[in-house]
Amino acid sequence: MFPDAALDRFAARIRALPERRRALTWRLIRIGLALMAGAGTALAHPPFGVLIGLLGYPLLMILAERSDTVRGAFWMGWLAGFTYFFIGCWWVAEAFFVNPEQAWMAPFAASLLPAGIGLFWGTACALYRRLAPVGVVRVLLFAALFCAAEWLRGHVLTGFPWNPAGATWRAGGGMSQFASVVGVYGLSLVTLAATAALAPLVGPGAARSRLISAGLGVLALVSAGVFGAVRLAQADLQFTDTLVRLVQADVKQETKWSPEAYRSIVDRYVALTGQPGARVPDVVVWPEGALPASANEVFASTDAMAIAGALRPGQTLLMGLARGEADLTAPGGGRYYNSLFALADEGGPGLRIAAVYDKHRLVPFGEYLPLGSVMTAIGLRSLVHMPSDFTAGPTPAPIQIPGAPPVQVLICYESLYPGFTPGAAGRPDWIVNASNDAWFGATSGPRQHLNLASYRAIETGLPIARATPTGISAMIDPWGRIVDGQRLDPGVMGVIDAPLPRPTGVTPYGRLGDWPFLAALLAAGLAGLWPLILRTRLRPNRSVI
Repeated sequence: MFPDAALDRFAARIRALPERRRALTWRLIRIGLALMAGAGTALAHPPFGVLIGLLGYPLLMILAERSDTVRGAFWMGWLAGFTYFFIGCWWVAEAFFVNPEQAWMAPFAASLLPAGIGLFWGTACALYRRLAPVGVVRVLLFAALFCAAEWLRGHVLTGFPWNPAGATWRAGGGMSQFASVVGVYGLSLVTLAATAALAPLVGPGAARSRLISAGLGVLALVSAGVFGAVRLAQADLQFTDTLVRLVQADVKQETKWSPEAYRSIVDRYVALTGQPGARVPDVVVWPEGALPASANEVFASTDAMAIAGALRPGQTLLMGLARGEADLTAPGGGRYYNSLFALADEGGPGLRIAAVYDKHRLVPFGEYLPLGSVMTAIGLRSLVHMPSDFTAGPTPAPIQIPGAPPVQVLICYESLYPGFTPGAAGRPDWIVNASNDAWFGATSGPRQHLNLASYRAIETGLPIARATPTGISAMIDPWGRIVDGQRLDPGVMGVIDAPLPRPTGVTPYGRLGDWPFLAALLAAGLAGLWPLILRTRLRPNRSVI
């Protein structure tokens, strides 16, 4: 085939070079290709959407299987992973520029995070090279090992499930709908297997089997796309009587904690909350950490009365605030939680706390320091404006609030994790994602976060009301689409009054979770290993007497 002939001619030119120069040239070419693989797959994700970058997966598979050693395959995977996560997560460094005294940590955050997470990709490629599968079914083993590494990345320690391969497809589109069946990890397996199926086109083997492999890969993507198109065509978007107001006050993180900013921030939220509309909202949602003060300080001040004055009788305010609890055994004499308060206006002089949700999954280094005593000794500290790190709340569960159906709260980072929301028993009717993406400024981070959070709507069949201080705020329907195209982009101050969509029926993923994905992962791995298993079983038994 033409690719083989072209590659053979290119390889012949390299082999004609002197030995040292030849070795260096091959090494540089492989490094360059690994960087291309990582960059391509990263740029395929929203907001970039360069889908041809998905060819980085078959390229990485080729690099791994053509490495001379297992160690070489590991470094190919690690380089690709480092590049992927550097492009996908570079905005993490932006958070360290908010406070000038922490700016020195920005280069370390931008480099050490992708370097650490890249180990998962390196390990997957090393295992693939170590097993050295044969035949076109080796594509399935590559996809299985890679997806297993991605699943572990989202679960080991606190996990960091940012931009799995399945989230390449923009939420709300046809391809993304397959996540309602197998979740974003199952969609990752389909994406990886289908794209990696192109790898056998370059290399040895019967032309017929290589073309069949590529054809099956294309068929898998087309089938998933058709499923999604049919699901969207049959989507019957209906609304409840509950009207939700999402408040975005455009509060920049770099000025939020300056003493002179406090009064204007409170006034801004109060004004937006009480802003007249076509109809009085039943629920008003403020973002995570809306005010630069703890709940203890806000509720003890006259600001509580100002907030109560902005609400109408019967309204409920969901407000993100840090809160403290006295605890003489804790550092600083207290524990601090990143919380969302449900405050009910019952027509009296103040507000009643109807429910409180404490964030369960905290951001390492952002909200707490792993190995705190060690990290503090070398000059590191978390980014929270509290006397000590945040404490994790209990396992997430839906809460009941006045004037609205039961709701599952996901604070910021928690929206990255599939499976947080009950899918069947105890299922809520909607999700509130209160987030603070102001840390990441005008980068790709807030747009990627919106895409990832929208996958939770597809997986669960539940609408999501998403409120942030600087964008992107939106009401997301159960198919992952933004309702009526209403969104508040970065830098915009305003409100969205949106009727709450009705949930769909329980999705297959909501009922079964990751079990179908894990079963498919095992099946793909065994299928990819089957030629090796047969070869081992058929090998003659040689015994020495």
